[in-house]
Amino acid sequence: MNRTQFRIQSDNGFRFLFQASGVLCIAVLLGIFVMLCYNTVAFFAQISPWDFISDSQWNPSSSIKTSMYGLLPLLVSTLLVTVGAMLLAVPLGVGTALFISEYAGESVKRILKPTVEMLAAIPSVVIGFLGIVVISPAISTIFGLPNGLNALNGAILLAIMALPTIITVSEDAIHAVPYSLKEASLGLGASQWQTLRLVMLPAAYPGIIAAVMLGMGRAIGETMTVLMATGNSLAFPKGFFDSIRTITATIAIEMGEVPYQTTHYYALFAIAFVLFLITMLVNILAERVANNIRKFQ
Repeated sequence: MNRTQFRIQSDNGFRFLFQASGVLCIAVLLGIFVMLCYNTVAFFAQISPWDFISDSQWNPSSSIKTSMYGLLPLLVSTLLVTVGAMLLAVPLGVGTALFISEYAGESVKRILKPTVEMLAAIPSVVIGFLGIVVISPAISTIFGLPNGLNALNGAILLAIMALPTIITVSEDAIHAVPYSLKEASLGLGASQWQTLRLVMLPAAYPGIIAAVMLGMGRAIGETMTVLMATGNSLAFPKGFFDSIRTITATIAIEMGEVPYQTTHYYALFAIAFVLFLITMLVNILAERVANNIRKFQ
């Protein structure tokens, strides 16, 4: 076999390997989706979809007549802690990215960027432990609460976990803006702040939106941190000072002990399907917004 034939066969082999990998990924995702749909349909065969959406209690029991599978408290808790995390993480994350990209010196960048990346490597259980021993007592003392295991604690911890993603992706988006735009703005007499606010940020909007959505996805899908630090109360939340239980925490707590192929078992797949829909809609919305911004730039 000569070199040309060997190269052709190698290319064909790697092409087959890459195609097989892509097909395998699609098959796995499709299998997960089918499993979620199948078990969700099995749940709705026993429980009315309206009751699932409108009931304000989640109270599974051994008897289907006394059980309540209300999605509302879990969904509101998930959205509450996610929105709170984004309110904290987005300004701080984008501001840090702007500082790293435009204001920080080389020595500061060499320290700050690895620190941000190391923050992403901290396990979620460690962040949850931090919330229990540090954040929770602080919230309890500052606001005069019996304990600090509530939605505010979870929002603060999720914001910490979302920051590395938001900072890194936003900084890359700002750094990718052509330097000629900045030079043109400064050449016309704009200040550095005006250039940053009116030129650099609008040009980097698609990447910043992607960063925010990735951070939101991290917050929505987080399990261990919210399981440890939010109190795990099934009551309908009324604010950030209430204890909550999110969808992910409910699945993690109950799936290991639920009897197989019972209504409770199917209910956990139903709320997992809702979580899947939420994350899919967030990704679709982010892509559409980013594409619309690119069209007008």
